[in-house]
Amino acid sequence: MILHSKIFGEGTPFIILHGFLGMGDNWKTLGKRFSQLGYQIHFVDQRNHGRSFHSEAFDYELLAEDLLTYCAHYNIKKCIILGHSMGGKTAMLFTALYPDLVNKLIVADIAPRFYPIHHDAILEGLSALDFTTLKNRTQADEQLSNYISEFGIRQFLLKNLYWVSQGQLGLRLNLNALKNNVSEIGEALPSHLKVETSTLFLRGDKSEYIGPEDEKQISVQFPNSDVVTISNAGHWLHAENPNEFFTAVTHFID
Repeated sequence: MILHSKIFGEGTPFIILHGFLGMGDNWKTLGKRFSQLGYQIHFVDQRNHGRSFHSEAFDYELLAEDLLTYCAHYNIKKCIILGHSMGGKTAMLFTALYPDLVNKLIVADIAPRFYPIHHDAILEGLSALDFTTLKNRTQADEQLSNYISEFGIRQFLLKNLYWVSQGQLGLRLNLNALKNNVSEIGEALPSHLKVETSTLFLRGDKSEYIGPEDEKQISVQFPNSDVVTISNAGHWLHAENPNEFFTAVTHFID
């Protein structure tokens, strides 16, 4: 099966991979700016997310394999890949396994190390949504606010809402499969893998996802890499400071 995507612009293929519980559409605004620089942007939904296929099987090896199948389907021989969080892990492994397909790699606010599970409240909140009573997005937001206090995170999650049929809301993502495999999200890039591809790691200055110890590991596993800090930004650095994010990526890919 081929991952769902939206393709925008013409030029060098530029694949964008969203984070956990996200979708390609999250990157529409920035992606269109990149396309104006002469890139063909691929907003990809990873398995069990967005409009892509559902599967009970879910780990980074499969996500990288999905991307390989995607590249073969669209005859992509060389590309730029940008991955945020979970998407960054997919992008790292894909580049390690298939280096000839990747010209440049951009990893947004994630390191190659292991991360403990920390999505419990979010998954609990999504699981608690009562679709027998929900009539609109506002009601869904009210239910979700019992579990997640941050308005921005709720709005991000509620992008997964859609009309299954007239008057019936549902979630596009495969919530059960993601809950059952949530431990896979934090898995490390295997320590024996080394990526020689030119790589840019971007981190938010308010985020704790990439620390000093992570920089040491990055320099070992990604010897041709730089770590750049985006100001006034946390984990969702591309949404919190899109202009600085855009400038950093543009400088790197040019």
